[in-house]
Amino acid sequence: MHADEASKEKMAVMSGEVIAFMGDSITAGGRNPGGYCSLVLSVLKNEGINVSPVFAGRSGHKSNQMLARLEKDVLSKKPDWMTLSCGVNDVWHGSRGVNLEDYKKNMTEIVEKAQAAGVKVMILTSTMIKEDQKGDLNQKLIPYNAFLRELAVEKKCLLADLNHDMQESLKAFPADAPKGKQLTTDGVHMNQKGNFMMATGVLKAFKVSDVAIDKMVEIWKNTPDGKTLRINLKMSINEYESIQKKEEIAPEKFFTLLLDKKKKEILKAIE
Repeated sequence: MHADEASKEKMAVMSGEVIAFMGDSITAGGRNPGGYCSLVLSVLKNEGINVSPVFAGRSGHKSNQMLARLEKDVLSKKPDWMTLSCGVNDVWHGSRGVNLEDYKKNMTEIVEKAQAAGVKVMILTSTMIKEDQKGDLNQKLIPYNAFLRELAVEKKCLLADLNHDMQESLKAFPADAPKGKQLTTDGVHMNQKGNFMMATGVLKAFKVSDVAIDKMVEIWKNTPDGKTLRINLKMSINEYESIQKKEEIAPEKFFTLLLDKKKKEILKAIE
């Protein structure tokens, strides 16, 4: 048996299975290109594990709402796996959120109903609310995540401890780096690095090899349009109008060529 075949045998997920991604807006965004759900599917496919997704993320949803739609959005699709990401809105929404005791009941019932239907469950600890662990919301989130870790052990679920991973990832940024949007766009919803962090946690919980995950890193870092530089090109009115009047090349094409040239100059300058 080849090493790569042995590695695949250790993976928790198998080709032909269906994975349901249950969650809130973070998971809803995770289905987009570069989102954590899409990254998970891509890495599995690269490893020869072809699975079908059920995207069940809904913006603003809390544990009570996920419990209410579990049958319709997940169980009726007959998945083999369900990743369960829930907790941000239960805490973030304050008085409109879900208190800890009710959260425990809701999450336990979601897991039990899924398992009773033959669905294997991976629990994701809730990612941070704003990127400051000392903040009130993240402090309030601590017992919610502590319960999820206990629930994963009790119900024999896989666990992706994304809250821990997020805290560790934030430590890697330089001390003088701008705060608040290292892994998120707004303190809650993931940016590219945040989606990569989440995907890595899920893949590791599925027992995907570090080699396969490292491949994802390189592909991700070299993907065109991964980052955008905003450049202001100043010119006179006469210069601008002369560009518009050129019949041999459309103005949009001219700007594309000009920006490509500028990008090459920037890259050459920093070699």
